[in-house]
Amino acid sequence: MTIQEFQNQIEAIYYERDAERGVPLTFTWFVEEVGELAKEIRKHPHDMERLREEFADVFAWLATLASLLGVELEDAAQIYADSCPKCKHTPCCC
Repeated sequence: MTIQEFQNQIEAIYYERDAERGVPLTFTWFVEEVGELAKEIRKHPHDMERLREEFADVFAWLATLASLLGVELEDAAQIYADSCPKCKHTPCCC
C-alpha cells in the first residue's frame, strides 16, 4: 500500500466523523496517540506487535489530519526524497 492509498483508505473509513469533530479535536486525538506510542516505546521496546499497532494508530491520525487540512502526505514526503531539506546532504550534516 502506498502512502496515498493509505491516506485514501483512512479517509474512506473515518473522514466524515473526523470532519465533524474538526481539526482542533482531531489534533488532540493525534497527540494522545503519540503519547500512547511513547509509553509503549518506554515500557515495551521489544514488543513488535504492540509497537506496530501504536505506529499504525499514529500514522492513521496523521493521515486524518492531513486530509482535513488538504495535505497529501505522499506529496509532503517528497520534501525528504533526495536528502535533508535543510542541508541537502544524506546523511544529514545539520
